[in-house]
Amino acid sequence: MFDFLIDNPTDFSEAVQQLETTQVGSKVTFYNQFEDIKDFDFVVICVDESRGNHDNNTSIDFEHIKYAFYELQLGNWDISILDLGVIKPGNEISDTLYALRQVVNFALEHHTLPIILGGSQDILYSQYRAYDGVKYMINIANIDFKFDLGDSNATLNHESYLSHMVVNKPYNLFNYANIGYQTFYNTQEEIHLLDKMFFEAYRLGDIVNDIKIVEPVLRDADIAALDVRCIESQSVLQDEMQPNGFNNREICGLSRYAGLSDKVSSFGIYELQYLHSQTSKKLLGQILWYFVEGTQYRLKEIADFNNPNFIKYQVPVDNETLIFYESQVSRRWWIEIPSNLNNVNNKLKQHTLLPCDKENYLSACNQELPERWLKAKQKNEF
Repeated sequence: MFDFLIDNPTDFSEAVQQLETTQVGSKVTFYNQFEDIKDFDFVVICVDESRGNHDNNTSIDFEHIKYAFYELQLGNWDISILDLGVIKPGNEISDTLYALRQVVNFALEHHTLPIILGGSQDILYSQYRAYDGVKYMINIANIDFKFDLGDSNATLNHESYLSHMVVNKPYNLFNYANIGYQTFYNTQEEIHLLDKMFFEAYRLGDIVNDIKIVEPVLRDADIAALDVRCIESQSVLQDEMQPNGFNNREICGLSRYAGLSDKVSSFGIYELQYLHSQTSKKLLGQILWYFVEGTQYRLKEIADFNNPNFIKYQVPVDNETLIFYESQVSRRWWIEIPSNLNNVNNKLKQHTLLPCDKENYLSACNQELPERWLKAKQKNEF
């Protein structure tokens, strides 16, 4: 069906098929064996494309990365995985990105969750564009040490894909949230611009102090993405990585939050050409394991005013009355976007309840307006 795919090497597929029935690999079917993509829960897509990163555009050792995942023991899961092999690089970068867009779009239309393993992070632009015609207004949560705003007038690359998402039609990007940025890698102009666009950014230090603050952000995301360079070098034993970053436990925790999100429908992990050590590849396998583990505990909870499991709280703050909802099932929280903002052409129409946490409620009780609510309100009024 997709003639731009390269099958996995025979020795690799045979090694996976010899794994025990208790291991993840026992749930894997390879591209040359499958009949219908909609028969699978997950599809693993490798993209051997790193030309968007001029500093490091080397090939990627996909087989060892995937094997590090496939050899792990299964959790209490009932899953099926289709391994599509590798999308070979096209004559131009745009050819590769177009191929990925086709595959991801096909998977989304058949309600199969794509896991994308790729090179330079401009591939995330293709992951985003795959939603065209599938869903209007997309939220992205990107675990990254940089914003990658770049110049929208320049050629798409791994440091400019966000600006291309913002300016290129169709305008489907509703919210972008950076998780784990480090101030000294981002200019003050970029930080102010992100705030001016009412996007969200969470500093590495704040998350390390309390990782739970980004759970609502990942809960509200359609796309979750990860630049592996946000992992500290000590955790992967590689000098090419950052001296500061998420440690191995924190990055696995964030991956699990992404999996737990009822909304996340694709997961991309990028800049894999930087992974050389066996430790880094094993960590990647565990990141994938925690993502899949999270999906198995999704509650499919409907965030709706009329949900009988929701408790409603009203909190007067200044001239506003904030309305919070707490689930008696999951103990998760949402905040209502004021109904007078929901006019006919409002982008917020499908975002009536915004995920938040209990701390937002407690802060409102202390007369502090939650920042996520303020950004959503300002975005609508802009």
